Amino acid sequence: MGEAIFLLLGSVATAVGAPRQGIAFLGGYAFGAVAGTGLALAGQLAGCALSYGWALMVGRGWAERRLAGRFGRRLRPLRDALAASPFEATVALRLLPVGNNLALNLLAGMASIPLLPFLAASAIGYLPQTLVFALLGKGVRVDGAWQLGLSALLLLGSVGIGFWLLRRHRAGRALEE
Repeated sequence: MGEAIFLLLGSVATAVGAPRQGIAFLGGYAFGAVAGTGLALAGQLAGCALSYGWALMVGRGWAERRLAGRFGRRLRPLRDALAASPFEATVALRLLPVGNNLALNLLAGMASIPLLPFLAASAIGYLPQTLVFALLGKGVRVDGAWQLGLSALLLLGSVGIGFWLLRRHRAGRALEE
C-alpha cells in the first residue's frame, strides 16, 4: 500500500512541478536504493505524461499565444529542436541537472511531440539522477557513506554526458540563443 501511495503522490507532485530529484530522494529513503529508484522513476514518468497530456489537450492554445508573444523568441528554437528530433533532444535536456522539468513537459505537449519517444527519452534521461538521489536518500540512513560517494560520482558522470550531448545537439544551440 505504501508503494502505491508513493507512486500516486510522486506522479501528482511531478505533474504540478515538484522537483523530480526530491521524489527520488524520498523514494530512496523510504524504500531503499533499488526499489526507490524504480518507484520514483515510475512516478516521474507518470507525472511527465500527465503534464504533457494537459498541455496537449488544454494548454495548447495558451502556449501558442505565448510563443507568438514575448516568450516566443526564446522558446520557439527549443520547440523546433524537440520537434526535429524528439528522442535525442529530450535525452540531452533530461540529463542536465538544470532546467525546468515541468516546462519541458508542457512545451513537448504543446508542440505535439510524439509521446512514446518523449517518454522513452525522458526515462533514459531521468534514470541517472533518479538513481543518484535515491542513493542519497538511502545514504542518509545508517552506514550510507558508500551510497553518498557513489551518488556523487554518478551525478558528475550524468552531468558530463548531458553537457556533451547538449553541445552536439541542436537543442543546445537553441538554449544558447
